[in-house]
Amino acid sequence: MTRTLMTTVAALALCGTAASAQTVGFSQIGSESGWRAAETTLTRQQAEERGYQLQFSDAQQRQENQIAAIRSFVAQGVDAILLAPVVATGWDSVLQEAQEAEIPVVLLDRRVDSAEDLYLTAVGSDLVHEGEVAGQWLVDQVAGEDCRIVELQGTTGSSPAIDRKAGFEAAIADHENLEIVRSQTGDFTRAQGKEVMESFLQAENGGADICALYAHNDDMAVGAIQAIKEAGLAPGEDILVVSIDAVPDIFQAMAAGEANATVELTPDMAGPAFDALEAYWADGTEPEKFIQTESRLYTQADDPQGEYDRRKDLGY
Repeated sequence: MTRTLMTTVAALALCGTAASAQTVGFSQIGSESGWRAAETTLTRQQAEERGYQLQFSDAQQRQENQIAAIRSFVAQGVDAILLAPVVATGWDSVLQEAQEAEIPVVLLDRRVDSAEDLYLTAVGSDLVHEGEVAGQWLVDQVAGEDCRIVELQGTTGSSPAIDRKAGFEAAIADHENLEIVRSQTGDFTRAQGKEVMESFLQAENGGADICALYAHNDDMAVGAIQAIKEAGLAPGEDILVVSIDAVPDIFQAMAAGEANATVELTPDMAGPAFDALEAYWADGTEPEKFIQTESRLYTQADDPQGEYDRRKDLGY
């Protein structure tokens, strides 16, 4: 009898928790990279640990799908919206709709070109700084030697592509020995990274005229590494490879000597986002408009195999 009563009380308590649980809509760009998949996994984990109901929408890298998802979240009356925007422009109307519905929006890992009062806060890295760190590593690595660089850009119009390019260019601007000779989007995907790198190699004397590859994310770098190997060259030696994100596969490549450096972008954007939302829900506390996450440079000297082992189960 006592056990039955305890079970009933526990069930009622769980029902009460579920009834009062906050519902959060999450419009994710897609799954174009291992990093993106890890961000999704960690967001789901954070929501579950905090007792939130997460309404998830995969936009498959299409802004119109994200806009439709946000409008659906507004119609459902969710308590908050997380948005990882595929591009920086074109959000004013739908963000205004969320604001009019009094639903706070938090941007994850990318920024938008909209008025700051249309969203609660943005959580992310300093994307320009990431590019600067990658560029400075290359400046130091070549030590004054001439270096012809090919660049794999991210999705055209996205804030990471814009900012990571700007930061890298700023870092090498005063070094005449460094020159970006080819630059093209690989759309943040491994397949496109490989395809574009193949065209770079063909255009640059089979790769003999390329000193270094700068990729806006690791997945494109991994695809490019495969192209370099298929061209009969040694990635990491014949062509230096520096990229951004710090996903497990790039650490495997570094451990094998096929990549040289990566700049970390943590996939745990949801933790700071939920912290900000909880404070806002509690008493209306508004966070800073940008919550910056930590980034660091990893090279082959930083135990890449160990880093791979520590990250491989995070959903990448």
